[in-house]
Amino acid sequence: MPSLRLQRVRELLKREIGEAIRREFHVSECGLISVNDVDVAGDLKSATVFISILGNPEQQKHGFQTLNEHRVRIQGLVARDIVLKYTPKLKFAFDDSIVRGNRVLQIIEELEKTTTKDETD
Repeated sequence: MPSLRLQRVRELLKREIGEAIRREFHVSECGLISVNDVDVAGDLKSATVFISILGNPEQQKHGFQTLNEHRVRIQGLVARDIVLKYTPKLKFAFDDSIVRGNRVLQIIEELEKTTTKDETD
């Protein structure tokens, strides 16, 4: 289990990265970008930012590319707002847990419909 300090840094990074993204990127171009989680290395020198993007596939693709292109700028904004010995090098990863969760709910719904249909026959 991560230390309390590491958890606090994760939450702080999550909040600040989300704020930086909200200020820098327009929803109409990149979709709605949400920071789901941040995984920070033990030495705090690198962090993987798990994001989800709500929007059409073109917006999702453009949003992810834009994030990767502006990674250094986002790191700079975070470094300005958070005082740490090292500002972690950010790496963005697409988090599809929301999509997978919706798919599971859809499958459960379909199973319930077929079960109800079979019981009435």
